[in-house]
Parts: sequence; C-alpha cells; structure tokens
Amino acid sequence: MPTNRPDAIDRLLRETGPAWQQDIRAAGDRVKAAYLPLLMAAPTDGCEVIRDLPYGTHPRQVLDVYRPRGARHAPVVMFVHGGAFVRGSKDINAAMYGNVLAWFARQGCVGINVEYRLAPEAMHPEGARDLAMACEWVARHVAEHGGDADAVCLVGHSAGGTHAASYACDPGLGFMGRHLRCLVLVSARLQADALPENPNAAGVRAYFGDDAAAYAHLSPMAHAHRLVLPTFVVHAEYENPLLDVYATEFAWRMAEARRVAPRHLSVAGHNHVSIMAHFNSGEQWLGEQILAFFEAANR
Repeated sequence: MPTNRPDAIDRLLRETGPAWQQDIRAAGDRVKAAYLPLLMAAPTDGCEVIRDLPYGTHPRQVLDVYRPRGARHAPVVMFVHGGAFVRGSKDINAAMYGNVLAWFARQGCVGINVEYRLAPEAMHPEGARDLAMACEWVARHVAEHGGDADAVCLVGHSAGGTHAASYACDPGLGFMGRHLRCLVLVSARLQADALPENPNAAGVRAYFGDDAAAYAHLSPMAHAHRLVLPTFVVHAEYENPLLDVYATEFAWRMAEARRVAPRHLSVAGHNHVSIMAHFNSGEQWLGEQILAFFEAANR
C-alpha cells in the first residue's frame, strides 16, 4: 500500500499500533494531535463550506456541505462520524472530520458531514432515524449545492457506521438504504456487545440498552444477509477490540447470502482513529479505493 505521510506520523502509527488496545482513548488523542497541524495546513482547492444546515429540529440534527466551486451534478459523499454512541460531532477539533469531506470535495464530489443525536437521549434506533432524515434532506436539496441526488455514497465510521448499516439493512426500520447508490462501513461497530474487552461497553449500553440478550437482533450483523446495496467493508490493522472480527463476519454473511463477496479491506498500518484522520493529509490511497468503488457502483 503506497503511503505519503511525514516521518513523525509514520513513527507514531508504527509505535502506537501494536499497543492500541491498551488505552484507545489516550492513543486516539495522540493521533488526533499529531494530524491536526498537517490537516490545518492542507489545501482546500476552491472548496466552499456551508455549515450547520438543519435537517431536523434538534440542535444536533444539522449537516455541513463541502462543495467544489461551480459543482453541477457532482457525485455526493455523505459522512457519519463515530463517538461510541455517546460523544463525538462532525467537528471533533478544528480539522476533523471536515478533512474527510474536504478531500472528497477536492476530488470533485459534494461532501455532506452529518451530525446526529446521541445516547442516552436518543437510543436505538434513533441514530439510523436521524440519518434517514439527513438522507431525505440530501435527496431534496443537494442539487441546490451542485450535487447529484441519484449518485450518493454513504460513509459511516465507528458508531456512525452502525447507524449507516442499520439504515441500509434493518427491515424493521423500513429504510433499506433508500436514496443511496452505495455504502462504505469504516471501522464500524456492526455487532453490539458489552464484553469486558470492549472499552466502549458503556456507550453500547447507553444506545442499545442494558439487556445484552437483545443485542443480537438489534445489531446490523443480524441483517447483513439482507443488504443489497454495493457495500465496501473497511477496518484498520489496529482496531478497537473485536471491530475487525465483526467487519470480517459481516462481510462473510453478505457473501454467504448473495454468493458474491463484498469489497473488504484491512488498511495496513492504520488504527481506529488514523483511518479517518489521514484524509486530506497527503496520504490518499484509501480515499482513492473508495472513489473507485463509488464510480463502479455508479455505472
């Protein structure tokens, strides 16, 4: 996998990776801090940003639009952030996660950065329902910003990947990925668990409830076999505990049901945070893989 990252960040990723699961919060903070100056200095290349457009009535039901100047009928990339269901936002610092949408805008896409309500105020399945409202907004309004409502790729990271997967495949919610051309699940929590090795077990309980026996049928994993959208499953080499296992099982369940394996990628050298932090930093191999997948889904 070709890389183009500064030596200091390369060293940090190599040193942090093998020890990632010992303290994911502290390691994640180090990674964010290391990338921040690089992202703040990154080029924008004519990208216009319109912030905090409401798609609902709650203060967190807002989104940002990143668009290339003069965009017309451009493909659309929606991004849904993580945060263990109880924290996080579309802007967790001065550059993330806007870096993701800025990079896609630089490639000619209209980027949509989605914020949503958090647990325990909004428990399962409200994250997916917020995302459904955001998708409806995009379907109705993205053309006003130069986007093509018939060419939308949804990218969900971590807990945002949970909401994206539920939106796309849970028949009980009734959305089944409408308005989307394809789906990208990055380091997503595809199976709820409150196991001792899960450092975010409290967040899982806050969103899915205290009845662990219900997690199996509430999780996207239970509905992987129903997913018909073109889907790209991605995880980092150094993941939060079990997320790589769940990604692999999700992809296997899709393959077993459809007799065609979805795209499934483990990104070497990266961890649960750097897999999104590196967008627009000069390293763009994963972004290029997602764009190629999106273009194939648009044919």
